[in-house]
Amino acid sequence: MDYGLRDGTGSVDPMSETPHFDVVIIGAGISGIGAAYHLQSQCPDRSFTILEGRENLGGTWDLFRYPGVRSDSDMHTLGYSFKPWTSKKTIADGPAILDYLNETVDEYDIRRHIRFNHLVTDASWSTDDAAWTVTGARSDDGSSISYTCNFLFMCSGYYSYKGGYEPDFPGSEKFAGPIVHPQKWPEDLDYAGKKVVIIGSGATAVTLVPAMAQTAASVTMLQRSPTYVVSRPSEDPVANSLRKVLPNKLAYDLTRRRNVWRGEMIYEKTRSSPDKIKKLLLDGVRKELGDNYDVDTHFTPTYGPWDQRLCLVPDSDLFKSINSGKAAVVTDHIDTFTETGIALQSGKHLDADIIITATGLQLVTLGEMRFSVDGKEVDFADVWTYKGLAYSDVPNLASSFGYINASWTLRADLTCEYVCRLLNHLTETGTDQCTPRLRPSDAEMPRRPWVDDFSAGYMQRMMPMMPKQGDREPWLNTQSYRADKKLFRDGPIADGVMRFTKKAQAKVDA
Repeated sequence: MDYGLRDGTGSVDPMSETPHFDVVIIGAGISGIGAAYHLQSQCPDRSFTILEGRENLGGTWDLFRYPGVRSDSDMHTLGYSFKPWTSKKTIADGPAILDYLNETVDEYDIRRHIRFNHLVTDASWSTDDAAWTVTGARSDDGSSISYTCNFLFMCSGYYSYKGGYEPDFPGSEKFAGPIVHPQKWPEDLDYAGKKVVIIGSGATAVTLVPAMAQTAASVTMLQRSPTYVVSRPSEDPVANSLRKVLPNKLAYDLTRRRNVWRGEMIYEKTRSSPDKIKKLLLDGVRKELGDNYDVDTHFTPTYGPWDQRLCLVPDSDLFKSINSGKAAVVTDHIDTFTETGIALQSGKHLDADIIITATGLQLVTLGEMRFSVDGKEVDFADVWTYKGLAYSDVPNLASSFGYINASWTLRADLTCEYVCRLLNHLTETGTDQCTPRLRPSDAEMPRRPWVDDFSAGYMQRMMPMMPKQGDREPWLNTQSYRADKKLFRDGPIADGVMRFTKKAQAKVDA
């Protein structure tokens, strides 16, 4: 039964009174908005809706409200392929990115498709109906929600919206001041004239330090171990110059191609010449902080470049804060929190009025939802990833997950292109169900982590619960834009792994 209308508004199953759409998108962040655009432009015959658990669109860029929140990727690659970024600053702050997303949904008439406060918790697939049923509750009034769809597109990101990763710090109950995780930043937090300690050394910490140092009495970044940091201008002079002489779209496309190429080249160099790149990065830090600063202790990681994500420092703001004396970096281990700060294992004590735990995210599988196929619960730790976007033996489902080593949206755009190709193939072949299934030759594949060659703690904590990848196409999650372009755009849809069936034969083939 296909109750989807072709005007994008969906319909209601007359038997169950459940709203039905050809495609349900979960999440109205950067991925979900991009998915809506691609569906409208490449699959105009498909009805769709976006179910968003929060009251606003934007995902990450609406959720995080801490001081200085910004991208750590340039907006010519974090922006969409179809909508030019035209602001002067290529390293943009959170509000500017949120404005860009709101412009996108209004420019392409996407807002009317979003159902806010619709928090989906369960998804069940019926082979007999070739349909998903997604259920949950409204986050504003608690009432139940239920939708059916032929295809489910997960665009809910990769981390928990319930809260970030917060280690159990000994003695934290003793501390007299507020302890704040950046994911739950209080609007009324007054840090002007206060002593602030920020625990962490990742992208959030290096963003917070210079932002808070503008008004705080002192800001100390406390880290167990250093992270690679690199300073870049927040404005791209080449992009801004091109935009003066070329149409916005052409200038944007040229800048995007250049930045993609440059990013891939740098990443490849970190794999082929890690010592050379390490020296280059550390020499840059020494140039910023001077010969008397202990770069070896505070800015020299024990791992190689891009074994974890590099931290971007726009316009040298972190280094300027340190050089001014308003901020400091301490590399040590926590012994215990005290009433007035943090006692370190070295015997030193850091005085603090406020402690910020910039200790990372909690990764989750597919939006913290429960999935079942014909009544059997899906354990994603037991499945194989198909091209990094679908899952073995799970029908009519795709998920959008960006790159670890490049801009998120580069991969999100490619994923949307592939999903549209897949949906159009279903229409062209008169089939209802598409399911990745292992070939006999794939049965003995080695089980590799879903994301390989990336040692960041927030990733490693979650890897045992994530799908596995193999050692051959299409059971790969490449984390390579160049490889994915070939795999997603040029690879055959009917590749002998993605199986296409009609309702009558789907149950037998399953």
